[in-house]
Amino acid sequence: MGILIPFLLLLWIVVVAVVVVVLLVARKRRSGKGEEQARQSDTSDTLGEVLKAHRKRCGMTQEFVAEAVGVSRQAVSKWESGLSCPSTANLLTLAKLYGVSMEELLRQAEAERRDTQAE
Repeated sequence: MGILIPFLLLLWIVVVAVVVVVLLVARKRRSGKGEEQARQSDTSDTLGEVLKAHRKRCGMTQEFVAEAVGVSRQAVSKWESGLSCPSTANLLTLAKLYGVSMEELLRQAEAERRDTQAE
């Protein structure tokens, strides 16, 4: 019994230390993912703004764009709000629909991103 108590105390300290390390590693991973998502969000937000501006310039609704591209209205909404980005094929279709090149859409999104960062 004399050695059992120090052994259990040592075991408890080791378990607590392992839990703390696991929690710190998980937190670090989450924060790293958050930074990556923030970088992606910067790009998708600006691309979304460009897509929305072109859609409005053309006098189109999200429903019309969705039907023309072959996706749901919710997908178009997510693209425009920056929650997701269209695939390359969908981006090409959007560019044709809006009467601009895909390169122009991406160039405008990049310019918008730079303007936003400069502010």
